[in-house]
Amino acid sequence: MTGRFIAVVGPSGVGKDSVMSAMAQAEPRLVLARRTITRPSAAVGEDFDGVTEDRFAQMRSAGEFALSWPAHGLQYAIPIGVDQTLATGCDVVANLSRAQLVAAQDRFERCEIISLSATREVLAHRLTARGRETKEQVEQRLDRARYALPEGVMAHVIDNSGALDETVQAILRLLYPVRS
Repeated sequence: MTGRFIAVVGPSGVGKDSVMSAMAQAEPRLVLARRTITRPSAAVGEDFDGVTEDRFAQMRSAGEFALSWPAHGLQYAIPIGVDQTLATGCDVVANLSRAQLVAAQDRFERCEIISLSATREVLAHRLTARGRETKEQVEQRLDRARYALPEGVMAHVIDNSGALDETVQAILRLLYPVRS
């Protein structure tokens, strides 16, 4: 049996990477997908493979990505290697753009979507604390936080305004109702 591709989506500052990392630590059947991004590898935040725009285009042309998309002036991709991980029966969890959910559902036989949310106040605090955007950019991200999921996409909506452990346990109960 193949594993599930689990897309984690939500607005900037909602805690996607923190939640995913804690999920993978708590559940051995979960493997984190390492994204490829046109951002310098030394950039802080998530664990990713940074490449140039030219290298990204070469990799996409060579069929090295299962999914790829532009966002926030950068290019993002999920490497094709996730297929091998899924074939072993492990579930793969990935930080995905909400705009890519239909493509993910079409691409992966078994696809689950976790849509994280948080209050505007929590998002504002987290975005400001990470210090990557100007005040104006933070406001723009907050205004985009209400972006709806594409039509026909069914997602498990989880509020991540509170404690990380509570969010992770809620997601794991959904994904693995009977845990060994």
